[in-house]
Amino acid sequence: MSVHEKIRLVRQLKGWSQEEVANKLDMSPNGYGSIERGETDVNLSRLEQIAALFGIKLSDLFELSEKNIFHLAGTHNNQSNWHIGSYSDEYLQLKSELEKQQLIVEQKEKEIGYLREINDLLKKPE
Repeated sequence: MSVHEKIRLVRQLKGWSQEEVANKLDMSPNGYGSIERGETDVNLSRLEQIAALFGIKLSDLFELSEKNIFHLAGTHNNQSNWHIGSYSDEYLQLKSELEKQQLIVEQKEKEIGYLREINDLLKKPE
C-alpha cells in the first residue's frame, strides 16, 4: 500500500472528509485530494503535518500494516468506507473484534493464574 493510499485510509478511519483535513492543514480541498490520489509529490514537512493531524508518528505512516490499521479502526467510531485488498468491511471488522477478544481472554487467563497462585499460598500451612 502506497503512502497516499495510507493517508486516505487513515482519514477515512478517522471519519473525516477530505475538506475537513484540507482545512485543518490550511490547504485547498483539491490540493489535499491530489495528495490522496498520488498525483502530488509530498514533501517531508507536509507528511509530518499530516501524521501529526492524524495523531500518528511519521514512521507509522510509512510502516502502516494491517495490524496497525486494526488498531486505528478500534480507536474510532466511524469505521465505514475503508477497504484493504479484496476484504469486505464486515470481514475486517470481525477480524479486528476477534483479535480484541483474544487479547481479553489472554489477560483474563493471566489474572486467573495469579489468583490461583495467591490461593495456593493462602492454603499452605504455616
